[in-house]
Amino acid sequence: MDSIVVTGGSTLKGRIAIAGAKNACLTLMPATLLSEEPLTLTNAPRLSDIQTMTTLLESLGAEVSGMAGGQVLALSSHGLTSTRADYEIVRKMRASNLVLGPLLAREGQAVVSLPGGCAIGARPMDIHITALEALGAEIELKDGYLHAVARGGLKGARVPLRFASVGATENVLMAATLAKGTTVIENAAREPEIVDLARCLRKMGAQIEGEGTSTITVQGVDRLHGATHPVVTDRIELGTYMLAPVFTGGEVECLGGRMELVAAFAERLDAAGIEVTETEAGLKVRRRGDRPRAVDVETAPFPGFPTDLQAQMMAMLCLAEGVSTLEERIFENRFMHAPELMRMGARIEVTGGTARVTGVERLKGAPVMATDLRASVSLILAGLAAEGETRVNRVYHLDRGYERVEEKLRGVGARIERVQAA
Repeated sequence: MDSIVVTGGSTLKGRIAIAGAKNACLTLMPATLLSEEPLTLTNAPRLSDIQTMTTLLESLGAEVSGMAGGQVLALSSHGLTSTRADYEIVRKMRASNLVLGPLLAREGQAVVSLPGGCAIGARPMDIHITALEALGAEIELKDGYLHAVARGGLKGARVPLRFASVGATENVLMAATLAKGTTVIENAAREPEIVDLARCLRKMGAQIEGEGTSTITVQGVDRLHGATHPVVTDRIELGTYMLAPVFTGGEVECLGGRMELVAAFAERLDAAGIEVTETEAGLKVRRRGDRPRAVDVETAPFPGFPTDLQAQMMAMLCLAEGVSTLEERIFENRFMHAPELMRMGARIEVTGGTARVTGVERLKGAPVMATDLRASVSLILAGLAAEGETRVNRVYHLDRGYERVEEKLRGVGARIERVQAA
């Protein structure tokens, strides 16, 4: 099992190219199930989660091929052979449930495994089920699988979501494109990944209005056609690398970054004494003083502070002057990185969904264990500033969401390498 070894103390300077968004690509790929014509995605990230979704789509009879070093995905669902998403594939990644809506819309039926547990808390499927039932689907849970059927096809309807769930919004949005009549999704999630999905579906012939707001209106059409679409910049990778020079000093330009993708995050950085400047190529970041200042953070659905940047922000605040409070409002059990940071000398107190962080002047390298994707990279960032060597174990999580992290950080001066267990 691989580990990442970081030797702290190097000042970072240079440019980091930000990849296409994992969460956007994982949503766009199932959209191929809505049409018999090819869908081509450019700027696709090279990640293990993308391979998992590829495996799932191929198990349904879709054809998926990668070109140009993996950054272009060519997908075709002209000859589907199955409407069953098996547990052995779905259990590896929760985004697998996004085949449910497209299969129901095109084939009128689907059997999709429940995705199982999640290290960062429960992500219930009931919002997805209720939303699709509003469109006329009949869904029954049997032996760990959702058995769904749309007798006579899906029909447009008013779909109020009890929570602004990103996955449920995506599932019902795709399903509604082929439903008869008009669908109005209320309390829809507003994330950039949903805006990106709507733009792609519109290129395929869908009639959609209101993406990026809490109300999305979809007028169903008889069929969708092929399209080519670039995957939006990964705002979580962007935010992660924006923090890198905060730990070490120096200045890093994140190529492809856009302020509207990370506005709430950038506002908290500014409050902490970190300068973020828009450039022609992206966003440039540097620390104004010797240490960042303490700030309070509360995670929220977009356009609020992203839960997927909470672990990285906590690592930074471990070195800030003063006392910071982080409130996790999206997922329970998402402070598992705190004990690992404490092994490096951080002062953190966790009570329920609140973490109180008292900044220290320095961290010390230590062997630590990654508990999930974002925790993995938070420990790597902490290692950039720590005295001595930090070994981050169980980094298979990392490969699900960050491509070539060692190469990107080495390119701006970090001392980091991947090593294999003896």
